[in-house]
Amino acid sequence: MRWRPTTVIAACGLLLMGLASPAQAKPDAPIDLDIMFIGAHPDDEAGQLGMFGYWNEFHNMKAGVITMTRGEGGGNAVGLEEGPALGILREDEERKAVGWAGVKNVYNLDALDFYYTASAPLSEQIWGYQRALSRIVRTIRTTKPEIIVTMNPSATQGNHGNHQEAAMLAVEAFYAAADPNVFPDQIKKEKLEPFRPARLFQAGGSGTSSNGQACETTFTPSQSTNTIFGTWQGYESARHGGTRWNQVGVWARREYASQGWGDTANAQSNPASIGCNRITMIDSRTPYPDPNVGGTAALQGTSIRAQGGLPLGTELHVRAQAWQVLAGQPFEVKTNVRGTQAIPGAKVALTAPAGWTVTGKGDIGTITPNNKESVATFTVTPPATLVAGERFQLKATMTTKKDGTGSNTTLVQATAPVRGTLEPLAEVGDFRDWTETNRVQSLDALIESLRSIPSGGTQPIRVDLTNHSKNVQSGTVKLNVPAGFAVAEAQQSYSGLQPGTRGSVTFTVTNTDASLPTANRAPNDGRYPVQIETSYVGGSAVEPGVLNIVPVTSIPKASTAPVIDGTASPGEYGGEVIDISTRWEGTATTAADISGTARLTYTDDAIYALFEITDDVLGSVLPAEDCKRPRRNDNVEFGIDPRGGSANTSTVFNVALFPITKDPANGNPPCFARERDNHQGGPETAPGLQVASVVTSSPYTGYRIEVKVPFNVLPDNVDASKMGMNILVNDSDTQDLAGQTRVGWSTWSGVRADPWRWGVAKLEGYQTRPSSPKTPIMPDTAAMSVNSPQTILQSSEDKVAPGGWAALGDDAIKVKNITKKNQNGVEVELKTRQAGTARVFVWDGNSILAQTTVEFDRGGSRDVWLPTTGALPAGTTLLVSYQSGDATTGTAQRLS
Repeated sequence: MRWRPTTVIAACGLLLMGLASPAQAKPDAPIDLDIMFIGAHPDDEAGQLGMFGYWNEFHNMKAGVITMTRGEGGGNAVGLEEGPALGILREDEERKAVGWAGVKNVYNLDALDFYYTASAPLSEQIWGYQRALSRIVRTIRTTKPEIIVTMNPSATQGNHGNHQEAAMLAVEAFYAAADPNVFPDQIKKEKLEPFRPARLFQAGGSGTSSNGQACETTFTPSQSTNTIFGTWQGYESARHGGTRWNQVGVWARREYASQGWGDTANAQSNPASIGCNRITMIDSRTPYPDPNVGGTAALQGTSIRAQGGLPLGTELHVRAQAWQVLAGQPFEVKTNVRGTQAIPGAKVALTAPAGWTVTGKGDIGTITPNNKESVATFTVTPPATLVAGERFQLKATMTTKKDGTGSNTTLVQATAPVRGTLEPLAEVGDFRDWTETNRVQSLDALIESLRSIPSGGTQPIRVDLTNHSKNVQSGTVKLNVPAGFAVAEAQQSYSGLQPGTRGSVTFTVTNTDASLPTANRAPNDGRYPVQIETSYVGGSAVEPGVLNIVPVTSIPKASTAPVIDGTASPGEYGGEVIDISTRWEGTATTAADISGTARLTYTDDAIYALFEITDDVLGSVLPAEDCKRPRRNDNVEFGIDPRGGSANTSTVFNVALFPITKDPANGNPPCFARERDNHQGGPETAPGLQVASVVTSSPYTGYRIEVKVPFNVLPDNVDASKMGMNILVNDSDTQDLAGQTRVGWSTWSGVRADPWRWGVAKLEGYQTRPSSPKTPIMPDTAAMSVNSPQTILQSSEDKVAPGGWAALGDDAIKVKNITKKNQNGVEVELKTRQAGTARVFVWDGNSILAQTTVEFDRGGSRDVWLPTTGALPAGTTLLVSYQSGDATTGTAQRLS
């Protein structure tokens, strides 16, 4: 399931700010960084900038940022730019933001930012797995960061699919960059070398601690086996006039203005109330100290030598050869040791929890300085009783004759001989398979086993069985459900389950009490707990699971089609009045602030809906040409999943209905836009869709909006018994294009992108037709690095090819002569040794004064004229990117 992207290069010229002055010649070698953050969009690194800034100012740590996309698919709170133009704008914001932390090197890797999704597989499909991973690996091999920090890769509820995919790629790149057999052409043809990053982190970390500087030394992780480091954000920055780093982080955050962050409130000023930035360790090749030794603990053993620790460059990597371990069953643990200098008398000891036994010799002897690896192997046996699901930490400690000591750890998880779990959602199953392939199973810790069931409905629920033992297994499975649910089968049997294989049994589950609260109206955020009791030879074990109840409604057929006028005339809507007032995101508030109802009907050719919204403040009113991005102001989102159960929104219809636009010449009419669905756009993608509204005034108390959605604009024929549907209301009480509260019908974290948890709408008397799905239409333009003056300038300075592509040689493109510089323009001679495309810019440090594109069908010289107006401002630069196949370069020369 690996795809390749279909992006198209698009040029644009617009206002730019950022990097200072160009170098006249490239350095001899690419920049060498200490830290690399890997995210999906500009602003993903925002939460770590205080930590990076402190490390840079006080410990001279150089950080860089890899950003997969330029965020051109997101919203814009400062203008009308979208697509590639918005991507270049957001790159500029990112560069200014990270500059507050002393970060100068930003690598945008030209992946497409399409729309909000919770699907990592869809992100992978659009980005292209091999191309995306190769660019990250190339950038790491080129810039050689010891530490990699990324986002949460887990398929947890509401986690952005782009974030998941970027983090999964970062995890793979941590291992792939070190492996000469991965992307070997980078080594053989591009003359890069394998590089072994020392440590891999995930941003954030849950637990408890004191505030103030003590947050660095008093932290207790929520999961005791997690290794979490913290850096206090209350240190004063001399670079920023004595301001504390938490406030500098706010200044940085305000630079992401197009995201609506320009008005971010000031940070806490009382030092005793300031906390820590945290990062959680995913893996480490090097020994690490106690995370509570202080704000540089995450760096110790990588770029800073720990007190009494091993020399920098010494690796001690420990890994259990099994993730799932059984009571009383031995397994192997290997410790791999290597170094960059001779270290005599090395010994490794492995310690395990009380009651576990460890055997094996760890005498390594002298570590040689040629990076040759030594391996110490231990056999570990857990005690006869373990609690399935509990995690344990094993610790390897290396001592030497005179060069210090160091420790590293690995995790294992106890399991039962046969484990029964709820069938995972398809994308959760994909993620768990990925963790096994990459041996990072600890990353599934936050993922609940859950399934949805319609209110008052019946659903087949599959239980997956995995045999972790060495014996053929047989037994029974029971599904224990809470009050208000019933299971048709008292138990299910299985037999002949071979070692290491999987099987399954299926139960028929009914929500017998339709009065139980649906969605997150229910206690515990809508979680109804179930237990899976699985017996096996010699015992049994219990695993938890969760059922979510989604709301159900029936939509009657209209005797006469409603008139789309924003008003429910008598007899138009005869069905249920649906409450769409449950908060799912944002600030808790009152019904007078935001609440609503919906009524629906249908005819032979369309679905009709009338939404009546109570609202106390009308947020920003958009001009008609900015009818998009619904999270910024007041509007209703209406989603239809024709067949029900879509994994992501690429197979659904979703429309944002805006009750009013700033268009007085046409009466300030409503508008609509399709986003994050099967075919994004406006009226041209939904012919026949009609919308009308009535907006109250003097005083404003809300609005009504009515819509007709023809069946033929839906991405598939409707299944009348299980059509998925959701209604979500965005509320803004400000004029800064920022939303505050969101309410709706089927409400969960991340539900905008999770149609499998939308409600069910049954069309009374409608004749279901066979499925006939329409192929999803995805955006196909990304903001490209060869079109970014700031990226070109950076490339000329740090010798890293634009976009993470292969680097062309220094002589691929040369500016031979600048023959004219006057008030009318600039004439330059370009010389290249191979066919390709040159993009040429005259840039004054703030904006593009002139630009052109020159195609070379073979090597040679070409005179290029770039017309300008007036004298060139001081600091104006000529920037040239060159692209030949999948290889790029950038060069710069000062003009004034």
